Amino acid sequence: MDRSGDKDILTTIKGLMKEEHALRDTPGALSSVERGRMKEVEEALDQCWDLLRQRRAREEFGRDPDEAEARSVAEVENYRQ
Repeated sequence: MDRSGDKDILTTIKGLMKEEHALRDTPGALSSVERGRMKEVEEALDQCWDLLRQRRAREEFGRDPDEAEARSVAEVENYRQ
């Protein structure tokens, strides 16, 4: 498995976390631009963590997560978000 890809993802996560902390440490209320950026950073972090988990699952289980079967709506409709 390509560990350099994992390192790139972790480097991106580290930078996003640094930015998130800086935004959270901003004194007073965030401006609308800062709130928008905070949302973008949070979404980017979620995507990076998901990608890293997928890569690690593929390495651990030897399967591509993109080939997994989708679960039916009835099975997952009561999952918490």
